Amino acid sequence: MIGKTENALGDIILDDAVISRIAATVASGSYGVVGMAHRSTAEGMVSLLKGEGASKGVKVFIAEDNSLTIHLHIITQYGLNITAICESIIHNVRYQVTEMTGFNVKEVIIHVESIRSNN
Repeated sequence: MIGKTENALGDIILDDAVISRIAATVASGSYGVVGMAHRSTAEGMVSLLKGEGASKGVKVFIAEDNSLTIHLHIITQYGLNITAICESIIHNVRYQVTEMTGFNVKEVIIHVESIRSNN
């Protein structure tokens, strides 16, 4: 799916993979996040995604009005306040994606797939 915006100089077309990469980078760098997650539908197993593959833990939906809904699948660190982590991620992802792309982020939905301990 592709998002498109227009300005006085021309059109800007962004693939949802670009938006996914931005959101994954912001979320992965947030305090309390171990990494992005991917759930195998066949086995129900959760895999930790890092680096280039982290964007697989992000789903972007672009509405007809070019507003975005972003679903983030994360793994958090044990012992931290999950609500505070998620609120911080929502704020940071919404801000960074809007600043970098110019698209309105209508909604950021966090799916906490697993919790990891330091052991």
